[in-house]
Amino acid sequence: MAQTICLGELLIDFVPTVTGTGLTDAPAFIKAPGGAPGNVAVGLARLGVQSAFMGKVGDDAFGHFLADTLAEAGVDVGPLRFSSEARTALAFVSLRSDGEREFMFYRHPSADMLFTPREVDMDAIGRAKLLHFGSISLIGEPSRSATLYAVDAARAAGGLVSYDPNLRLPLWPDADAARKGLLLGLSKAHIVKLSDDESEFLTGLSDLKAACQALWHEDLKLMVVTRGRAGCVYFTPNFTGMVESFTVEAVDATGAGDGFVAGLLQGLLADSTLIQDEARLRELCRFANAVGALATTERGAIPALPDRERVRDFLNSRE
Repeated sequence: MAQTICLGELLIDFVPTVTGTGLTDAPAFIKAPGGAPGNVAVGLARLGVQSAFMGKVGDDAFGHFLADTLAEAGVDVGPLRFSSEARTALAFVSLRSDGEREFMFYRHPSADMLFTPREVDMDAIGRAKLLHFGSISLIGEPSRSATLYAVDAARAAGGLVSYDPNLRLPLWPDADAARKGLLLGLSKAHIVKLSDDESEFLTGLSDLKAACQALWHEDLKLMVVTRGRAGCVYFTPNFTGMVESFTVEAVDATGAGDGFVAGLLQGLLADSTLIQDEARLRELCRFANAVGALATTERGAIPALPDRERVRDFLNSRE
């Protein structure tokens, strides 16, 4: 039985074989499984958490490759559906010399966009303790209705809902639609992870504390803002603070935020009361920072996500 369901897009990232080049100049690409919710599902499985993936891929070679990749990583793919109407989504990802990325998506439409409410596995949601989702599946119908249906079902069943806005502005009709969509997802969540760029995009405020206060709602239990090499800032109803990150030789930042989410959620699933204990929450954020940092040290998202032993060894080496 999966403790966590990760809902949303699952796709193929084509990553250049060399860094520091644009898509037009890349000599070749490596196929890598990706998609933020899929990355989180694998990240959780590698950290010892029973996870499942819910969504849709094409009934094609890439779709079955993705399903097999998740299953081999220990993710339950029972809630995953296959489409004969559209192909699996593709994303070409350009890696700059600093490990940051540029994206070009092929979704016209892709199978994940066609996930419907009737394809939501309600039994899996009822058995899970937490549902995690992002904003990409909120961009259009029918995946928008399916996502909201699943999220509302998880809340009604007493589960926790985790959300990562994961802004990909080129996929939205315009900035205003993106802002409204991201805020809709945030309004449904108990736990939110977002980047400092996303908090400013949503509020127009560069001050993190003011931005998080503007985004806060009464159902929220924890909001964490990641700041890349600067670490993360956490906000709860009772306290706020900052936890420094780790310096590593970054190769590819794809999946770093998803690794952070997996590191954060595994601790909250083990004991959600640590949100009330600042010292323990700080330790959890440090663990999540380590997962995110390690995820940047290899090409591709899923291939780079570390297991618990590797994270512990890394943290011990940084004591």
